[in-house]
Amino acid sequence: MQESECSGASDFAVIERIVGHISEHHARQPGLDELAALAGLSPDGLIRLFRRWAGLTPKAFLQAVTLDHARRLLGEGADLLDASLELGLSSPGRLHDLFVTHEAMSPGEWKAKGAGLQITYGWHESPFGAALVMITERGLCGLAFAEETGDAATFQDMSRRWPNAVYRRQDELTVSYVQRIFDPAEWRADRPLRVILIGSDFRIRVWEELLRLKPGKGTTYGTIARSIGAPKASRAVGAAVGANPISFVVPCHRALGAGGKLTGYHWGLTRKRAILGWEAGLSSRDR
Repeated sequence: MQESECSGASDFAVIERIVGHISEHHARQPGLDELAALAGLSPDGLIRLFRRWAGLTPKAFLQAVTLDHARRLLGEGADLLDASLELGLSSPGRLHDLFVTHEAMSPGEWKAKGAGLQITYGWHESPFGAALVMITERGLCGLAFAEETGDAATFQDMSRRWPNAVYRRQDELTVSYVQRIFDPAEWRADRPLRVILIGSDFRIRVWEELLRLKPGKGTTYGTIARSIGAPKASRAVGAAVGANPISFVVPCHRALGAGGKLTGYHWGLTRKRAILGWEAGLSSRDR
């Protein structure tokens, strides 16, 4: 079989297809030959792709993202370092997480819907497909995913949050943020990523709780609601999680429904499973 090596966004196009297939057929644990045929790669080619992308084999990745297994591990608040051992990943290294420092815009600035705010944005490849990165002079304010670079619908979805802002595309100014966000070697406590939270007071409190999650930990909407002193506001918490404008960095993918159920994700449930699996793969890498 002839095959070409994938890279960047094309990697995720294959990964997304395989993760979707695994999610649909996890109960029968599809084998390597079946997954390779679906990917249009040889078995060895698929193994190389997964090792390059997530640092683990397709079999280990299948275990990491199988829906029922993820529910149990994350629903119990399992650390993915411990989970990696249970999943049979050898020699887990330290699981790093983004070192983030953040500040919130004032209520007045939020109510002005971005008036007087200049937002620079750019499109870049990421481990999870095309990424739209938005920054202000104070730091990162937006991160979204799309199926194709330059997806107009993704830009519209993000820009409508701050309709009065002035937007300017300059990929050369946002590329350094992509490196900081998606390269674990750049996750350094001595050089934290600066994040600007733009939202209502309630939403910012929810997002701050997500930022407090320890690496690889899952939480539930109910737990977040209790943590912010609003124990009956689980549904509102879910809405705030779904409205998170800084995907991956503010780890809304780790928020689960009641009983640890993997619920929807603004950028697609398949992508959510892929991110969780990618994080599990980090635990198997030696730093």
